[in-house]
Amino acid sequence: MENEGRVALELRELSKTYGRGAKAKRAVSDVTLSVRCGEVYGFLGPNGAGKSTTIRMALGLIRPTSGEVRLFGRTVTERAALSRVGSLVDGGTFYPFLSGRDNLRVLARTRGCDDRRIDTVLERVDLARDGKRKFKGYSTGMKQRLGVAAALLDDPDLIILDEPANGLDAAGIQDMRGLIRALADEGKAVFLCSHLLHEVQQVCDRLAIVRKGELIREASTAELLGTSLRLVIEARPMDEALKVLASRQPIEMPSGQVSVEGGQEDAPAIVRDLVTGGVDVFRIAAEEQNLEKVFLEMTSDPDA
Repeated sequence: MENEGRVALELRELSKTYGRGAKAKRAVSDVTLSVRCGEVYGFLGPNGAGKSTTIRMALGLIRPTSGEVRLFGRTVTERAALSRVGSLVDGGTFYPFLSGRDNLRVLARTRGCDDRRIDTVLERVDLARDGKRKFKGYSTGMKQRLGVAAALLDDPDLIILDEPANGLDAAGIQDMRGLIRALADEGKAVFLCSHLLHEVQQVCDRLAIVRKGELIREASTAELLGTSLRLVIEARPMDEALKVLASRQPIEMPSGQVSVEGGQEDAPAIVRDLVTGGVDVFRIAAEEQNLEKVFLEMTSDPDA
């Protein structure tokens, strides 16, 4: 874990424009972020937000219009820097007539790495029993697992994963979450792009949200989920409670409950105000926040 805390991936004012003149379209606009070893970094955004373009620039697959990509302090064009990166983009490309194990063997020879790691990575993605099966007979989830295995083949220090849980069942998604977390705990940097926001919330240390090519928020998962604090109160009579709580933008809920703006530190004062106003308080608790709700609030188009 000697790399832990070191910056593995750094994007500096990264931009990409397709086309010229009046037909020019800016897919990514001045994105700046950094991913450290020992963390899972979630990269989120709606369809068309520029995520795939950003990933391709980070891997050196396309050139940015402006800005810079650095891997472990080196430019992305340096072979030594890219050799420390493993990736899964678009599910990976494999030979359908070869087995999963033989596909990895071909990749190992192409990359010049030790093929003795093949059994190790197949075990890590739970494909050890299916390694001899031909790729064309794999389910969508199995193909995705093989793609992750290929990304881990060189024992990279930075792993970039685009929708790694695509096609997996509930148990498979849970296994993938455990694998991603384990990789970070081993001191590797994991850059994760996924639409499964519930899983992202559970596994990511930090998050970046992009919209229309622009980075609109970067924060720790805990900080991001704490940006919209509300308390749920069970009280009666409700009409009196709503009057007392009017300044806190109350939202009436079923079963005699009301949701108001505020955090845990506001609870004592709210209870005192309610009791003074003749309202009986049966329960007060922080409203559970989830990433999906925060994400939708941040990425909704005000012009739509």
